[in-house]
Amino acid sequence: MLTILDKYILKRYLITFLGMLLLFVPIGIMANLAEKVGKIIDNEAPLAEVIVFYGNFTLVIGNLLLPIFLFLSIIFFTSKLASNTEIVAILSSGVSYWRFLRPYMIGASLVAILIFFMGMFIVPNASIGYNEFEYKYFKKGRQVQQTTNIFNQLNDQDYIYVSSFDPDRAIGYNFTYEHFNEDEVLDYKISAANIRWVEKDSIYRLTSYKKRKIRNGIELVETKRRLDTVFSFQIDDLTPVSYVADTKNLFELNDFIDEQRKKGAANINSYVLVKYKRWALPVAAFVLTIIAVAVSSVKRRGGMGVNLAFGIGVAFIYIFFDKVFGTLAEQSGFSPLLAVVLPNLIFGVVGFYLLQKAKR
Repeated sequence: MLTILDKYILKRYLITFLGMLLLFVPIGIMANLAEKVGKIIDNEAPLAEVIVFYGNFTLVIGNLLLPIFLFLSIIFFTSKLASNTEIVAILSSGVSYWRFLRPYMIGASLVAILIFFMGMFIVPNASIGYNEFEYKYFKKGRQVQQTTNIFNQLNDQDYIYVSSFDPDRAIGYNFTYEHFNEDEVLDYKISAANIRWVEKDSIYRLTSYKKRKIRNGIELVETKRRLDTVFSFQIDDLTPVSYVADTKNLFELNDFIDEQRKKGAANINSYVLVKYKRWALPVAAFVLTIIAVAVSSVKRRGGMGVNLAFGIGVAFIYIFFDKVFGTLAEQSGFSPLLAVVLPNLIFGVVGFYLLQKAKR
């Protein structure tokens, strides 16, 4: 049951957090708009699309920064409590420091639940429109898909390869399709100069088609200048867009990762990293709450300004660690799980140390 103290701190906690969102989110939108307004005008982006984009922008960017906003808001209002000697009065009345922390943990739990449901189910849908607008108007000509040396394992027996792929024309070059039998022996191999998806007829068109198979020790070769046929894969399966994992909810992402793992996708780590980051963000709310309380609950010379400066510094270091470990996971063989656990683990140890120091 919540006491008067719990309600008082929790109310200040949530009001300050909401105020921080209402203050910084519009600033973020205006800063982005000021940077991109030239491209919006040059590319003649419709006003309706721009409005929808910034709605999606608010959800996508806001969700990533929620733990940081939470961190700064706690430093802000707890520093005020400390400067007014309210914390000294609370602890002098016999309330332990751990009991003093309880409303902060309740508030962190509420925010963590919000981050979880937004990250798992709301933001993925917003990411579709956000990324499509970005690549349509802001990143014209940039590569949104892998386009060279594409290898995919369709199932346990079928493999495909293209040396290059043109997403705009839905055509792949130097196409190879290999089928293995149950004994893992090559049954037949299809090759073509290119493979094109003909959407009108829902078929694949192979140019300079050749099929090789061996029967009873005899190699049989079938060639055609052009062949229209069907395959079990979709043309987009050759190379999903780079942000595809961001657009899938919790259940869709799990299925997608399993599917890509079976196919032997080379960039599987980037998809797994997205999954783990969604789980790590709610944990970050608790870690940053502990650090913020430990730093700002002690009255210091310089007051709130010193605490806020420290808080902003910690926020930048946290983001730096998150980016460094994330890049390592995407670009090398570094574990995606470690990439998301280490920043929270490191800052969790720092928070525990600061908390013990603040108690004294």
